[in-house]
Amino acid sequence: MTEIVPVTGPELVTYADELAALLVETVDGGASVGFLAPLDRDAAACWWRERAASVDAGHHRAWIARDGERIAGTIGLARAPLPNARHRAEVAKLMVRPSARGRGLGRALLDAVERSAAEDGVTLLILDTESGSPAERLYRSAGWTECGSVPDYAGDPAGVLKPTTFYYKAVGRGGSAPARAASPSTSS
Repeated sequence: MTEIVPVTGPELVTYADELAALLVETVDGGASVGFLAPLDRDAAACWWRERAASVDAGHHRAWIARDGERIAGTIGLARAPLPNARHRAEVAKLMVRPSARGRGLGRALLDAVERSAAEDGVTLLILDTESGSPAERLYRSAGWTECGSVPDYAGDPAGVLKPTTFYYKAVGRGGSAPARAASPSTSS
C-alpha cells in the first residue's frame, strides 16, 4: 500500500539520499525537471537538503509517496512570496519512480497537493511541464487548464531546448476557474 505524507525540513534531510536516487532516475529517464544528465547523485542529495530550510520556513512544502520502505514518488508546492500573490502556489517536481508508474500514484500526489493547498487558503495553483510530455495527459485528466506555451523555455536532460506548457487550476472556494478575458474580435 502506498502512503502519501508531507515531510518537514528535517525529514527532507533524512530522505535526501533516497530522493536523490529518485531524481537521478527521473532525469536519466528523460524527464525535464530542471536538471541535466548525467546528474551526480551527491549533487542531487545536496539539492534536496538545501530545500529543508525553505520547507521549515513555510515557503515550500514537500510530500513523499512511500511504497513499503521505498520512496515511490514526490511532489512539491512553492508559495508565492509577495503579498499580492499569496492566494497562489506553484506545483513543482512531481516525480514517480518508473517502476511505480501506471498505478495512479502521480494523480494521488497531485490530489494531495491540491487538497492541502485548498486547506491552506490557496485558491490558484500553477505548474509547467515540457510540451508533449506524458505529464500533460495527467494534468489535463486532473482538470488543469492549459494557458499557453513558450518555445525553447528549458533544456531537457540532454540540454536540448524544448517548449514548456503552463497550466493552472482553481482550488478551494468551490474550485471554480477564474474567468478568462475575452479575445478581441478581428472581424468587422
